[in-house]
Amino acid sequence: MDRIDMQVEVPAVPHTDLMRHKPGESSTSIRKRVVAARDIQRHRFGRTKIYNNAQMTSRHIRAHCRIGKDAQEILTTAIERLGLSARAWNRILKISRTIADLDAAADIRVDHVTEAIQYRSLDRSRKQPV
Repeated sequence: MDRIDMQVEVPAVPHTDLMRHKPGESSTSIRKRVVAARDIQRHRFGRTKIYNNAQMTSRHIRAHCRIGKDAQEILTTAIERLGLSARAWNRILKISRTIADLDAAADIRVDHVTEAIQYRSLDRSRKQPV
């Protein structure tokens, strides 16, 4: 079996956050959000052969991943600055839609798009040689 080296970029945690005694979200709470997001996606795609946002085609993306002007400007800037492709645009929209579903939001907001861009940026930085 081949060995696969994988790097995961983890941002530094500010010391003030380490000093807080605020508990994180419980696994039970996260599970409930994931199950709810899957139900939203199941309902969204109805009787099609698609079960989740990752399987969306361009037609589905146009129908279910509409974003406002502010989010579109942020995404356009990210695509230009990071040198991403049209395919990356679609992938970011799919991820944004999933983040919105996890947030139980009907519309994709700016914060959903910016979070998806961050994930895409992390993914790209892992693939580049060190």
